[in-house]
Amino acid sequence: MENEEGNIFWVKVEGEKRLATLNLVPGNQVYKEKLVKISDEEFRAWDPFRSKLGAAIMNDLQVLPIVRKSRVLYLGVSTGTTASHVSDIVGPNGIVFCVEHTSRVAREFLDRVASYRSNIVPILQDARNPKEYFAVYGTIDVVYVDIAQPDQTEIAILNCKTYLKKDGYLVLVIKTRSIDVTKDPSEITRMESKKIQKDFEIIQELNLSPYEKDHSMLIARYKG
Repeated sequence: MENEEGNIFWVKVEGEKRLATLNLVPGNQVYKEKLVKISDEEFRAWDPFRSKLGAAIMNDLQVLPIVRKSRVLYLGVSTGTTASHVSDIVGPNGIVFCVEHTSRVAREFLDRVASYRSNIVPILQDARNPKEYFAVYGTIDVVYVDIAQPDQTEIAILNCKTYLKKDGYLVLVIKTRSIDVTKDPSEITRMESKKIQKDFEIIQELNLSPYEKDHSMLIARYKG
């Protein structure tokens, strides 16, 4: 995987090699993940069964566009498991704008993640209305999309056209069962991939099985 920044780590947890990120908030757990101290640094084990980005890395993700100092727009942050690892990766000089529409879920995200991490900006808003994210400023390096809606790809494109810089990246999680339960997941992934080809260069398409059933991920570069 291309990641010259060296911000993804492998640590030993109970004798087993595990994916991990350097904890931005030492001592703080987000989802009861294991914390591992090595010298004077603390790492958080990253569970790929609870994080689609973690699953993609385990399934041979070739390019991770999220690096130190990245400005990330994260749509569908939910309770913040993956967003917390993204926060670790971008570090104190990066920023993660986190959009969530469901107020109950957003409250949990605020209590569990955002209140501890100064590089996270929570936004309680519908991702279909990106111009109403009044907290977002400047252009974005990476748009990460994980929303369970039939029009998830169209929502992703709209957000990219609103905020993503030229040659920035889209990381799109495709929840095939949210789009059409009657079609084969691989066919749906191809359909959604075609939707973004006009505006994006597709870098990689990944199946997230066995970590996430009926999910795939597209990594694409924005032509602008």
